[in-house]
Amino acid sequence: MTFLWPEMLLWLLAVPVLVGAYLWLLQRKKRQALRYPSIALVKDAVGRGQALRRHLPPLILLFALIASIVAMARPSALITLPSQRQTIILAMDVSLSMGAKDVDPNRLTAAQIAAKAFVNDHPRDVQIGIVAFGATASLVQPPTRNREELLEAIDRFQLQRGTATGSALYVALATLFPDDGIDLESLVFQGGLSRNGARAARIDAPKKAEPKDAKPVVPGSYPSAAIILLSDGRRTTGPDPLDAARMAAEHGVRVFTVGFGTAEGGMIGFEGWSAYVRLDEETLKTIADITRGEYFYAGTAADLGKVYQALNTRLVLERKDTEISALFTAVAAVLVLAAAGLSLVWFNRIA
Repeated sequence: MTFLWPEMLLWLLAVPVLVGAYLWLLQRKKRQALRYPSIALVKDAVGRGQALRRHLPPLILLFALIASIVAMARPSALITLPSQRQTIILAMDVSLSMGAKDVDPNRLTAAQIAAKAFVNDHPRDVQIGIVAFGATASLVQPPTRNREELLEAIDRFQLQRGTATGSALYVALATLFPDDGIDLESLVFQGGLSRNGARAARIDAPKKAEPKDAKPVVPGSYPSAAIILLSDGRRTTGPDPLDAARMAAEHGVRVFTVGFGTAEGGMIGFEGWSAYVRLDEETLKTIADITRGEYFYAGTAADLGKVYQALNTRLVLERKDTEISALFTAVAAVLVLAAAGLSLVWFNRIA
């Protein structure tokens, strides 16, 4: 637990002073009682139980005072709360290496099955958008709550040459912030061509708005959206994904990365060609770290399913540093009422 105003805790130094004053008053009353034997006899007749009752309300008030002082210091703690995220972007690698059959029946099909389970298990009030990326990145499904449209978009994945991880992040950000004027033409494509020679800018992406001078925010502080990026290989084309991650961090968007495949790499074959592919865990971890997200590794289809289940949990419930002053204030109020109630019941007065 941390405190926003820790200097207020100095008031706790008054607690032992109050305890000392209370004990001094008790001693003073005791000396006065000794002067009058009749009073002392009455006290003995009352017994110890009544004496303990007499001290209990002041003790409860003391605890109420301590709780009030702690509340004034504005304590905060990590608490698991419902997430405020309303939009999730799934950025899925559809490079040719995703056709490898080291995962049954192949990596792409396994990723599609896991992604569908993620969509079906996620709360219905959350919008999900889908970005597919190979040599270029495309928004294949704008954010929607319609699960049928999302499942159909996942089924339509087509393998492409190349792995443009950075492009996927930029397209995802442009989808989340359509009014920020994110220039995909210069950021994603940089004047390049798609593999068929056409301008890559023709890809289905959000229309560009006028650029805004948006001030960077604290990384991970944007509560309304998150990006989940799945890749099985190194970036081979397109912009640097770390630059895209820095832009995501400036917008406060967390990127949760998933490495799918063999970390040590190996040769794979697909439709008559072969290539050596290797999972770039370092880059995926760095992307997650820059954006205050989290990295997950999945070596098998079962692992990938577990990762998506874990992500569903994290995106529905998340641990937040939350101020809990109200909790201590409520405790103090309850203690004050308890002390007053006991004093009234036992002694017919509030003291």
